[in-house]
Amino acid sequence: MFILFPFRLIYSTLSDVLRFLSRFFWSDPRQNVVDPVGDVLHFIGHYNEIYGDIHPNFYRGSYSQALNEAKRDLKYVLVYLHCTEHQDTDHFCRNTLANHDVRDFVNNGMIFWAADVQTPEGYRVSRALKENTYPFLALIVLRNSKLTVVLRVEGPIEPEDLIGKLRRTMADMEGYLVAARQERAARSLTQNLRQEQDQAYRESLRQDEEKEKRRREEQEKLQQEEAERREAEQRYQQEKENKIQLRIQKAANLPAEPNADDPECVRLLIKLPNGVRLDRCFRKSDSLEIIYDYVFVQDDVPDEFQLQTNYPRRILQCQPGASGTHVPTIEEAGLKPREMLFVQDISD
Repeated sequence: MFILFPFRLIYSTLSDVLRFLSRFFWSDPRQNVVDPVGDVLHFIGHYNEIYGDIHPNFYRGSYSQALNEAKRDLKYVLVYLHCTEHQDTDHFCRNTLANHDVRDFVNNGMIFWAADVQTPEGYRVSRALKENTYPFLALIVLRNSKLTVVLRVEGPIEPEDLIGKLRRTMADMEGYLVAARQERAARSLTQNLRQEQDQAYRESLRQDEEKEKRRREEQEKLQQEEAERREAEQRYQQEKENKIQLRIQKAANLPAEPNADDPECVRLLIKLPNGVRLDRCFRKSDSLEIIYDYVFVQDDVPDEFQLQTNYPRRILQCQPGASGTHVPTIEEAGLKPREMLFVQDISD
């Protein structure tokens, strides 16, 4: 065993040197990262087939996703770059990563990301972290608002030594995380206050707009009501004026009252709804419309009315119907020489 050690050391050193130099002399197909998550998942499956599932929980995502989650949640990222060809890899995986204390320590609030350097995703991270040998571990955390590698473990390491290094580094970094948490809490508080102020402002603005809307609606309603009132008043005045003109016209067109001793005379006593009695003579040949017009031109007469006999009670057809039906004369209506009529109010 001790006889082979110098040869293994020389082989390992030469492999690392050749691997380092090869980066400068030819293009590596691993530089084309097509499916970073697929590379990681393929490595996890291959690792479990060889070494079993006793190890810290692998992060099932890309390197960028792991870093973003660590930055968001203020967590540590422990990066493991796996090199199948390296002589110390097998012992590290079976002895250190499979150790229960290591597994529990890493799983307790840490993101454990791993990839094979032979895959494009692993190779890309390898170029970024610039490891010198394997096994390689890097502890990354947010320090001074920037994700920083705060610990590098290169070469074989025993479980208790790894836990000790991680614990000491995390203790040294705790102040940065506390400061970051306080800064985020202050920023969150400021943001919440700003959001509350913005919400209060928007609510106040909404209430003002609602109040202004109600004021405008009320004003428009009052203006509409005033316009309708004026329009109704104008209609009323116009109807009143039209009625006055119509009364004047109908009064001027009424035939002269015949003498009481005229054989054609029919004396009518007409009682208004307010109790006033009208007494006038008409000719038998006069149309009932003349009686209606005579009542229409009197004061205190309803806007709409009809004439009704006393006994037997019947409504007189004093105006043409919608079809222009004939209005009978007093004689045709069968009124007696002395008759009492009643004015019946039919206004709405």
